[in-house]
Amino acid sequence: MSPWMRDDGLTALPGARSCFFFPRRPPVLLGIISALCDPPDLPLEMSEECVLRCVLMLCCALLSANASNWLYLAKLSSVGSIRDEETCERLRGLIQRQVQICKRSVEVMDAVRRGAQLAIDECQFQFRNRRWNCSTLETMPVFGKIVTQGTREAAFVYAISAASVAFAVTRACSSGELEKCGCDHNVHGVSPEGFQWSGCSDNIAYGVAFSQSFVDVRERSKGQSSNRALMNLHNNEAGRKAILSHMRVECKCHGVSGSCEVKTCWKAMPPFRKVGNVIKEKFDGATEVEQRKAGTTKVLMPRNSQFKPHTDEDLVYLEPSPDFCDHDPKMPGMFGTVGRQCNRTSKAIDGCELMCCGRGFQTQEVEVVDRCSCKFHWCCYVKCKQCRKMVEMHTCR
Repeated sequence: MSPWMRDDGLTALPGARSCFFFPRRPPVLLGIISALCDPPDLPLEMSEECVLRCVLMLCCALLSANASNWLYLAKLSSVGSIRDEETCERLRGLIQRQVQICKRSVEVMDAVRRGAQLAIDECQFQFRNRRWNCSTLETMPVFGKIVTQGTREAAFVYAISAASVAFAVTRACSSGELEKCGCDHNVHGVSPEGFQWSGCSDNIAYGVAFSQSFVDVRERSKGQSSNRALMNLHNNEAGRKAILSHMRVECKCHGVSGSCEVKTCWKAMPPFRKVGNVIKEKFDGATEVEQRKAGTTKVLMPRNSQFKPHTDEDLVYLEPSPDFCDHDPKMPGMFGTVGRQCNRTSKAIDGCELMCCGRGFQTQEVEVVDRCSCKFHWCCYVKCKQCRKMVEMHTCR
């Protein structure tokens, strides 16, 4: 009997923790094996092993492709504050190891949920003028099937998501929400520039560490070495580095009549909009890669050997993006551009020619209401009038 064979006639995959079982050599499977993996010099048992390992690798790739399901936390408005372990069990979108992290760090989970919403909001802002504009679904994954493909859009989603968790958890530390962390007390004393480190420096180390443990957990599971898992892990880290590489020093002066006799400073994260801008720039210059072996290690290398290797801060992707022009019912999240507003005078992607994919556009006059003639009144409020005007609005056919 094969070492993979169970007494009930099912075959267990090694390293898969008995997740998948296949009937003992059905005729259809034998036909597939003979057609795909049965070189003349290999016995049938080795060919069957080849097929089973391929199926396992495919399963790992699919698991990695759905590693962003935790973003569904942003949709759980019916769930109140996450304050007990029982709530962790009911949270949709988490794999079992994330549920365990939730139980160990319940107090952090509200920050994680804020991070999920922050990622969605920033994605929609950065892509507001593109054909794919980060529209969300009420199902998982929240961005639809586009994140299950190895495209540059998926690369952006993973990077901004990992960054958003690091950002939200760090902010919770600094604001005193969490018992497990607070300000970064490693920043103290007098700096080489002569100012006094004081105040509450953002504890970005804790936020990044939690993001790595929570967001990366699926890809870091044993056996997750598919090219998609490597892509996700790389982009997750690139997202966090967008915060780390743009940490800034904020200062306050102390002295008589506003003089700066003593200056105290602390380290602070950049605004998340700045983080989103950085990651969007990396999206625009993302590198298409493929998996190769470097000794015994699997790494991602540029598909085009003429391109210089990507850095840890760059985004990488595995396959070209679709054109996003048409609605595809078989691809949830692929809404197309019919009815989208466009800029008639722009030659960029938000222009009507590109946004509408050559289908043309229609123009109509609509009334808009703006605040105008605003005046400041002592003390202290601003009063504005409402002004109405007619403007042209262009939408894709």
